[in-house]
Amino acid sequence: MSAAYDPNNIFAKILRGEIPCEKVYEDEDALAFMDVMPRSDGHVLVIPKLGARNIFDVPPEVLSALILRVQKIARAVKAATGAEGITLHQFNEPAGGQSVFHIHFHVMPRWEGVALRPHGGKMADPAVLKAHADKIRAALAADASET
Repeated sequence: MSAAYDPNNIFAKILRGEIPCEKVYEDEDALAFMDVMPRSDGHVLVIPKLGARNIFDVPPEVLSALILRVQKIARAVKAATGAEGITLHQFNEPAGGQSVFHIHFHVMPRWEGVALRPHGGKMADPAVLKAHADKIRAALAADASET
């Protein structure tokens, strides 16, 4: 059994507007924003608005809605960055690599021969994050206008 959900984790604070983030997408169920310590250029985090610690705690209907948002964001990230591929990561509990205890998916654009930067590495320049976010938001808007 995993530990209880902590409503004071950093993602819960972002959801409440107590900590700023560079949003790329938001709807009634989910929020997607730039990772401030990106492992690749254009690295986005996708979280549900419901507080759930990880895959073991999230209700199936919330997870189902979340993965649809992850797919939408992954398509936009790939288009916006010109990536050759996308890596998704989703960690659970400390032994599984989880460091923020609110379920989330990492959407990381990838290019052949370019390694990911370390998890929890260097903070990115906010202007660089905004530039990536602007491109991703534009890709999302273009996708919405095509459907």
